[in-house]
Amino acid sequence: MKQITFGRTNAKVSTISLGTWSYGGGNVSGGQSVGWADQSDTDSREALIQAWKSGINHWDTADVYGNGRSEKIIGNIWGAVPRNEIFLATKVGWDKGGFDHYYHPKMIQEHIDLSLKNLQTDVIDLYYFHHCNFDSDTIFEDALDLMHRFLDQGKIRFIGLSDWDSVKIMKYIDRVNPDVIQPYRNVMDDPYQSSGLKNWVEKNNAGIAFFSPIKNGLLTGKYDKPPVFKEGDFRLNVSDFQDKNLLEKLQKNKQKLKEKFPNHPQPVLHGLLGALLTDSPTGCVLLGQRDENQVTAAAELGEALSEKDAAWINNLYKK
Repeated sequence: MKQITFGRTNAKVSTISLGTWSYGGGNVSGGQSVGWADQSDTDSREALIQAWKSGINHWDTADVYGNGRSEKIIGNIWGAVPRNEIFLATKVGWDKGGFDHYYHPKMIQEHIDLSLKNLQTDVIDLYYFHHCNFDSDTIFEDALDLMHRFLDQGKIRFIGLSDWDSVKIMKYIDRVNPDVIQPYRNVMDDPYQSSGLKNWVEKNNAGIAFFSPIKNGLLTGKYDKPPVFKEGDFRLNVSDFQDKNLLEKLQKNKQKLKEKFPNHPQPVLHGLLGALLTDSPTGCVLLGQRDENQVTAAAELGEALSEKDAAWINNLYKK
């Protein structure tokens, strides 16, 4: 598995990194499906072990994935996987914890202690603000002060900033000055350059971890008709899964990728993910890998495309 230097963290992480949102299983919050249905703990555990064996050494989770279930599964793996060989990231901010805003200092303090307990670790390598809904400058400053206190206390090693909206990230990025940014990016939805985020990353030697790089599996072209998801599955909220014309286009694109990269064992994923790595020398993609077989497939990926091939891919998936 190819590794890159994760920006100024100087950590060596796999270009294909492991996203563990699905390990929390199906989940409903505020009447909305926010998890991934039909995930077994056995599959999750086997995937973690295989990821380590395959050199996928950067694992990403969050306190709210299954209300701690994902973190606990990772925390229980250290008997089979050496903790010091994994660059471990988690997040805080989606669960208000009974308070009136997302980043109440007491909530943050409670959640980092719970994450450390769930993950069975003394230090979290990378701790993210899960989103940029800070509500006010006072709330933001208090939350940032806590993050720096955690650094001083040795509870975390690096600070991260994440959001679905790269423009929102840019609103806070200078004041947070994060070591790593985690934005939403795939070849269909790509505000990385237009938002100014790419320029900031390069100027500040930050690490970058792209989430939803295959748009929850949609871009692979695996669906020939609108799928049915169970309650608790986040994909119920993604209207593109119900767009028959889009599904047809993505199936055609899948065939074009197979023809473009006929000698690659994973031609579709190679194209979709390699295009994101082309302009990101300090970056990785967070790929959900739900079982051992998906990890084995992921281990065959991780090479950036040429600029010419990346441009071809990006043009193919323009809306």
